[in-house]
Amino acid sequence: MSNSGLGQKIYTFLLAAYELYLRTPERSLNKAYEAALKIQKIENEHFNGNKIDSHSTTHSSSIIDYFESDLKKELKIIRMRLTEFKASRYLLSDSNQKAFRKLGIEPLNPSVILDKLRFIDGIVAKYTFVEEELGPQDRVSKPIDIPVESLVLQPKPQNISRKNLDKEPRSKTDTTGVLPRSIFNTIYRLQAELDPQAEQNVVQNFRTAQKRTIISVRFILLLIIVPILTHQLSKAFVVGPIIDHFRNPEQAVIFLNEEMEEQALLELQRFEEKIKFENLLSNVSVPIENIEAQIREKAEEIAGKFRQESANAVKNVFADILSVIAFVFLLVTSKREIAVLKGFFDNIVYGLSDSAKAFIIILFTDIFVGFHSPHGWEVILEGVSRHWGLPANHDFIFLFIATFPVILDTIFKYWIFRYLNRISPSAVATYRNMNE
Repeated sequence: MSNSGLGQKIYTFLLAAYELYLRTPERSLNKAYEAALKIQKIENEHFNGNKIDSHSTTHSSSIIDYFESDLKKELKIIRMRLTEFKASRYLLSDSNQKAFRKLGIEPLNPSVILDKLRFIDGIVAKYTFVEEELGPQDRVSKPIDIPVESLVLQPKPQNISRKNLDKEPRSKTDTTGVLPRSIFNTIYRLQAELDPQAEQNVVQNFRTAQKRTIISVRFILLLIIVPILTHQLSKAFVVGPIIDHFRNPEQAVIFLNEEMEEQALLELQRFEEKIKFENLLSNVSVPIENIEAQIREKAEEIAGKFRQESANAVKNVFADILSVIAFVFLLVTSKREIAVLKGFFDNIVYGLSDSAKAFIIILFTDIFVGFHSPHGWEVILEGVSRHWGLPANHDFIFLFIATFPVILDTIFKYWIFRYLNRISPSAVATYRNMNE
């Protein structure tokens, strides 16, 4: 009777979960639609139906920052929910449509879906620059190739024949021309000093750099912390209990590979030799039965330790998969942060001096593709094998070391020849001199 009641509960739970899965597209679209309605409400109540603009004179900067934070939050919800909406609709098949009718679920009318998507697109289209850049206050045209130290002299270049650059930011690799860039930088610096709005533009440029740094550092920390937390929490509260439930500790396999078995036997052999050695040094002879009992107890202790280590390796596999999923999900839902991070690294890397660039290039190449790099790769690959409970395949390790660093070295050399040599020839010359 209890088994039938438990089976009914499981069936009810699975049915509710399946119904929740079928309603995922509708739920995701409604969440995105509600977020768009919240943005429209802010526009109607505080900006007279216009878009949320940082240059509005009706509100102070603190209020604008408050509305901008709400705007970014709702735009992020819209991005995530629309991605969920597209993915869930792609996974639904004809059998799911039959389940709709069987469960009595009324699918959304296509006209309603189109109206909601059209409304959402109309709201999001107003803030394309907010998604691609830092925010409304950050849409300030940045001077190109001007050192950070001279930021106080850099206002926004206005009314210059560079409209295309104002509309679409260009990377450092696209700024080469017939004349040296220093000549253009001198012209822009003189114009900046004569601009009557120089002070205001300096403040805006400083805010742009500050926000870019904050967003980049926060995103880097998220890329590090989120996978680690996902691994630890999933291993402790999700994967671990499931594996412990289905894996009987008494009947589970002790060793996942031969290396674990060799380590266990070596440890037991050392313990046995240690006991015999101490027995020979002591004046009192210990019976053989006591020695065998101690060895048997140690063997059980070693078996328990390696059984736990084997279970831990299995848990690591599934926890790592969840960590990778969390990392990829974070990348997919953070396109704006990735664009900001790319610009942040672009400014840092290309803003370094030639000697600093050469030093960093030599440091990275020596670590990953240098003479001593095979030892590091071997340690990393053996550590990964132990982490997943796999035997260290030395043939694969040697093949990997013989090919992968060579590929990395080729990529480094191509990047130096193709890009760095065009952007900063003096850095390449410094690199070659230091490398010799």
